[in-house]
Amino acid sequence: MSDSTNFKRRLLGLQDNLLNFAFQLTTNREAAQDLVQDTTLKVLDNESKYVDNVNFKGWVFTIMRNIFINNYRRQVRTATVLDSTTDLYHLNLPQESGLSTPDGSYSAHEISDAINSFADEYKVPFSMYIAGYKYSEIAEKMSLPLGTVKSRIFFARKRLQNMLKDYR
Repeated sequence: MSDSTNFKRRLLGLQDNLLNFAFQLTTNREAAQDLVQDTTLKVLDNESKYVDNVNFKGWVFTIMRNIFINNYRRQVRTATVLDSTTDLYHLNLPQESGLSTPDGSYSAHEISDAINSFADEYKVPFSMYIAGYKYSEIAEKMSLPLGTVKSRIFFARKRLQNMLKDYR
């Protein structure tokens, strides 16, 4: 029996296992069957790349998993909604900032007061982070280790969440 015939026989013997794995990935019978078919074709196309001392079943299942991941990423990319308005700077977001209402102003004022109530060791790095500075820039300007800056911002954020939990 030739190597090619043995290869195809082993692949056909895995079809039920492939279908079960594909169904676990896709949770849809038709999509699973399509995935098995795509995997089988890909395996047959790459028969020359298979090395005898490699786990055949693992090799085939890895191909299936990679096909599934690539298909998923392709679907996510094509599902991206593009802004088709004539104004290129228009965002498809609500145009109300929330600050024009008395309640919105009040909550922004509350947030600002809460941040200002922090001790300087937390207030300064947190304010810089909100202003757009990167962790490394804050660490450099404050002459602190990067980990210290990250932990202070983390604790400031948690404290702010607790102080303003009524606004969620």
